[in-house]
Amino acid sequence: MVVLVGDYMTQYKESKIGTQSREWLNPYRVGLSIVMNRLLWDLVPISWAHRRYLSALKNKYTNQKAVICCNGPSLVDTDFSLLDDVYTFGLNKINLLFEEREFRPSSIVSVNPLVLEQNASFFSTTDIPLFLDEAARKFGIKSTRNITFLHSCDHPHFARDCSVSVFQGYTVTYVALQLAYHMGFRKVALIGCDHNYEETGFPNSVGLSRGSGMSHFSKNYFEEGQPWQYPDLKSSEFYYHMARRYFEDDGRLIVNASLSTQLEVFPYLSLENFLKDEQ
Repeated sequence: MVVLVGDYMTQYKESKIGTQSREWLNPYRVGLSIVMNRLLWDLVPISWAHRRYLSALKNKYTNQKAVICCNGPSLVDTDFSLLDDVYTFGLNKINLLFEEREFRPSSIVSVNPLVLEQNASFFSTTDIPLFLDEAARKFGIKSTRNITFLHSCDHPHFARDCSVSVFQGYTVTYVALQLAYHMGFRKVALIGCDHNYEETGFPNSVGLSRGSGMSHFSKNYFEEGQPWQYPDLKSSEFYYHMARRYFEDDGRLIVNASLSTQLEVFPYLSLENFLKDEQ
């Protein structure tokens, strides 16, 4: 049974990752909404500074490798010593891993408003570079030297230049893939991308977690009674296919190196072989 949480549904709609509403049927309203959404962000003084931050990262890591650490249960079985010399993207509440592992990602990406609110304390105090949706400002997360705000838009696309806007693609992993492309990485591996959830509900709706902890690497990822957004695996797979096409059209590669996974969009390659493989 899906339990809808009043005010969170409003935040969810504002987050640009909700189910499509009737206004999508009118292309003029859609176009106007996209333009107005972008304009409202551009009118915020700090937005231009964050565009410059992102522009400075464009192709900074050309021809290098990156690993995206997703949040599935298999992540805890990873040999994190393998990641010492490679750029890593952590996602959302990756900080829950820090109590048990010395591993720290090169940066962290988070765009879901529920996660931004729930993890606001960590995001406001860590020194790790962060890529956060600009909606984070609603939860008291201020612009600091290690935070880069992203602008998300409703237009379904794969952003090759994230300094303008990104599309969330029903999963933060898709945003991380856009950032990896933007930053120039030639080969990207996913780990902990189990693509399988114990708690299920109507895709994209917001419900209350049962606190089982079997869908993520930490039993405390969504505590009992905490609101979370049910995954939309089919829609995320669609945008994974889009990411794969953009990478391959540019001579780049995405592989799935997860130790346990039901995601078949990307070719499988073990993390060890990915890291030792020549550029």
